[in-house]
Amino acid sequence: MCQLLGMNSHLPASLTLSFTGFSQRGGCTDHHGDGWGIAFFESDCAATGKGIRHFVDKSSAASSPIAQMLKSYPIKSHNVIAHVRKATVGMVALENCHPFVRELWGRNWVFAHNGDLKNYAPKLHGSFHPVGNTDSEQAFCWLMQELAKSHAGVPSVAELSCTLRELVPQIARHGTFNFLLSNGQALWAHATTQLHYVLRAHPFHPVHLKDEDVSVNLAELNSPQDRQVIVVTEPLTTDEAWVAMQAGELHVFVDGMLADCRMAGPVQVA
Repeated sequence: MCQLLGMNSHLPASLTLSFTGFSQRGGCTDHHGDGWGIAFFESDCAATGKGIRHFVDKSSAASSPIAQMLKSYPIKSHNVIAHVRKATVGMVALENCHPFVRELWGRNWVFAHNGDLKNYAPKLHGSFHPVGNTDSEQAFCWLMQELAKSHAGVPSVAELSCTLRELVPQIARHGTFNFLLSNGQALWAHATTQLHYVLRAHPFHPVHLKDEDVSVNLAELNSPQDRQVIVVTEPLTTDEAWVAMQAGELHVFVDGMLADCRMAGPVQVA
């Protein structure tokens, strides 16, 4: 299985600390060495959420020079999605590395998935088709296709959330469908088996990474106005109150807070 990492922030924030620990799971502290990727919605484009920086590599995150660069080059963003891959469907190749990116309603959409979808062959008849050969990219293309069909104009975050709650169970019935999705305005997280989140806000405290012997006092890195939600497959730190999402929950994070939390529908794991 793969692993997911996401951030939604009130003010533009760096994911350097979390990515430092998370990248070690890509072939060092865990076996997810079949590629990795990360996408940042540019903080300069916060009003529109349209601009992204997108990096993917078929090398392991633990050994990738690009990953090493990102650990020392803080890119500030309101929404970030990252992924380390353990290939189960689709060969180890650049086109199969998450997160995937598509355009809809003049915005970039970013998606990453953890899990296997059995006997999944959606009908794709619109503008969205996979470049690689993963079940994950097929699911993303189908979601984008159906979102486009469901709304004549540009929907609000609340309207998108309602539509996703109708669509997601149609994919989740095929297997494990943990995913992160963002359009730069919000971060959606859906759990089938394993996904956790933590809210970081004033007053900030010291934290210690699980995957590296690194401790950081978050109070020295953040102002009282800062607020972020970190979402990850397995908790990154040993001393924070991580919340485990329940099977079938679809969370919506906006402005560094949990904006909505409801069931997407019954989950049937194949």
